[in-house]
Amino acid sequence: MGMAGNIVITGAGIVSALGIGHAENLQALQAMQSGMNTPSILNTIHHDLLVGELRWSNESIAAKFGIDLSASYFTRTSLLAITAIHELLESFDLVSLQKDRLAFLNANTVGGMCSVEDMYPQFVSREATGDFVKYIDTLDCAASTQDVVDYFGLKPFTATMSTACSSSSNALILGARMLAQGLVDKAICGGCDALSRYTINGFLSLKNVDKSLCMPFDQNRNGLNLGEGAAFLMLEREEDAIKRGAHILAFFKGYNNTNDAYHPTAPSPDGAGAYRAMTQALKKANLLPEQIDYINAHGTATLNNDAAEGKAIEQLFGNSILFSSTKPYTGHTLAAAGAIEALFSIMSLQENCLFPNLNFTTKMEELTITPITSLQTNKPLKHVLSNSFGFGGNNVSLIFGKA
Repeated sequence: MGMAGNIVITGAGIVSALGIGHAENLQALQAMQSGMNTPSILNTIHHDLLVGELRWSNESIAAKFGIDLSASYFTRTSLLAITAIHELLESFDLVSLQKDRLAFLNANTVGGMCSVEDMYPQFVSREATGDFVKYIDTLDCAASTQDVVDYFGLKPFTATMSTACSSSSNALILGARMLAQGLVDKAICGGCDALSRYTINGFLSLKNVDKSLCMPFDQNRNGLNLGEGAAFLMLEREEDAIKRGAHILAFFKGYNNTNDAYHPTAPSPDGAGAYRAMTQALKKANLLPEQIDYINAHGTATLNNDAAEGKAIEQLFGNSILFSSTKPYTGHTLAAAGAIEALFSIMSLQENCLFPNLNFTTKMEELTITPITSLQTNKPLKHVLSNSFGFGGNNVSLIFGKA
């Protein structure tokens, strides 16, 4: 098979602090309702910290799907992934999917740390006995990938991406490339991450967590809020989707990833990497900057990120571009963020609406642009760009087109 034509999205599943499934997430976005709250599932001393936590315990998620946790050793990370993929597979026949040339490309950053950190005293104790040893392997980022494949009885090509906050956006790029090269016929692409003390304490030590609600692109922004979740999209070639009469959710028009190679964690302050990622994604999509109707920005509300991204957006798109960050709704879900926000971008296209940037009050001194702050409806959207810019300048820009 040679190079293929258009890549389309034909299925999706999501879980975030806004709820389980497409409907609950869309409803919260349109109601401008944040999912941020103090932790109730995660056991942490930082009980006043605001996080984007799914208000379902592991036991209640397991009960929803009839999973026996004592037999499966699924971590919360895997449970979130399984929840999102349950929704995605509602529009597919699992039996035929098991016969397809399928890729499952999953993204993750902290593996099963959510479970492993609870068992640390047992790991280091010489006397401890019991099943906890079976959880040691769950620390690997690929454990959730394997758990999903085993749970649904799939035998796909698998890969696990870990490029910090752009991980699941890179999973989408890999899926699109494999489809374009004719290596697979369908690709389930996305990511998952669960909150853990390790993550929270790590980000607190970097001093880039806001104790209040995060304020992307605001002069007074003071860091991010962390979140958890999972989202996955089904990618396939347009001709295959049409042939089987599939409902196309959106076109995957363009994508690009770049790396700043500027600093181990910080982005290049001039936004050069972000600018290049967006420029190359436009080129791949064969679009001009003025053909982008809205940008779902990475917008973490950290000092460095918003300045670099804002400068790049302004430089490429000028002063009239409509943009916002949806992180004040979900928190920063790390490896899941790219796929969650890709799906939010697709929701924007489907609903002809733009989700506002919550908590914004004051324009940044170094920018002339400001994010949208009210829900905008009845917008005739054709193309939406979604940014994911991770630690170390791992930049990804994705472009989706209306189906």
